Amino acid sequence: MTADSPAELGRRAQAMLDALAAISDEEGRITRLYLSPAHRRAADLVARWMREAGMAVSEDALGTVRGSTPPGAPGPSSNRRYLVGSHIDTVVDAGRYDGMLGVVAGILALQEIAARGIRLPFGVDVLAFGDEEGVRFPTTLASSSAVAGVFDTADLDGARDAAGVSLREALVAFGGDPDGVASAAYPRDEVLGYLEVHIEQGPVLEIEDRPLGVVTSIAGQSRFLVTVTGDAGHAGTVPMGHRRDALAAGAEMILAVEEIARAGREHQMVATVGRLSLEPGAVNVIPSRVSFTVDLRAATDPPRAAAEAAVRHRFRAIAEARSVAFLMDRYHDTPTTPCAGRIQDAFARAMGDLGLPARRLTSGAGHDGHAMHALCDIGMLFVRCRAGISHNPNEYADAGDMGLAVEALIRALTALADGEGEGST
Repeated sequence: MTADSPAELGRRAQAMLDALAAISDEEGRITRLYLSPAHRRAADLVARWMREAGMAVSEDALGTVRGSTPPGAPGPSSNRRYLVGSHIDTVVDAGRYDGMLGVVAGILALQEIAARGIRLPFGVDVLAFGDEEGVRFPTTLASSSAVAGVFDTADLDGARDAAGVSLREALVAFGGDPDGVASAAYPRDEVLGYLEVHIEQGPVLEIEDRPLGVVTSIAGQSRFLVTVTGDAGHAGTVPMGHRRDALAAGAEMILAVEEIARAGREHQMVATVGRLSLEPGAVNVIPSRVSFTVDLRAATDPPRAAAEAAVRHRFRAIAEARSVAFLMDRYHDTPTTPCAGRIQDAFARAMGDLGLPARRLTSGAGHDGHAMHALCDIGMLFVRCRAGISHNPNEYADAGDMGLAVEALIRALTALADGEGEGST
């Protein structure tokens, strides 16, 4: 039975998301960590929905649930497939849309494609990953990395949670197969691309009153630990002109980071100082040592690299003027992940069919698509969320917008089939 309208698809999506939200490791709030008992129950529920939608269901070595549908029409791509999905793990005290919407949208889209008699000339697999958030283990994107064939097996024994449980031990308890990681990878020549529907996790679409947006890239990220060293001294006796105040220098550096990021607005640049500590931390002592983090992101890599160089230049000037020393250590660097033009265009065409202008924007947040890019072309569709709030119980997406997203996903897959000259209904 087909849905009467996108609104009906949205109502179905909301009901499924509400059912997943009821599965948690903690009473009274949504917390579903990778390989936890709640993750096990959520994976089983998703597998049941996939079977009810007519898919062949399996679960790989790292716990990704896979629902597979065969091609519905013959053609040169009949032995290949598109992958559609997202994640079902959450942060602590999460919302009910981040990640889960992409899995639910994939299931509903494939169910509707079958109900409408749409015959795609390629297979489609819906994937429910389990480690996008990286909360329990320091292994962010482990599930999608395994699917893409780039998982680091050293993490099986090297990565441990706060209780000392290794990833290998948790996988065994979950029912996974830590010795079968290689089997989780798709052969590169069998995959045509990866599509993901996700809430924006930002305010742009809401500000512009747009229900959907086409993602152009997943922003690259650089993270730094900055340490500023000066001299401690008595707060009442050291004259202002003779101080080597690490905190005052650090404060000026933090403002410089903000200024440089603001100047990169055309590159959708953002920078955040999210953690700050100081020593000795006494009310009457001049701070001698300050440490802070810098998270720098942009739509493409060259302006991000230029911003890093500008930050280092400003920091050197500030340190020299204030007679302090500083060390800026990069401890994480992820390149920008571009979304394939052909998949962007398929989503844009789908939105046009629905009477929506195709607003294109960068994702400042990371996604499973970053890992999947090692396997194939990727594309993403953003859904408006209230006030851009995410990773929070107040996270909210309108059912009508979600229904439009499911419909757009159906039409994007059809557009990709038409692009091969093989789609039929």
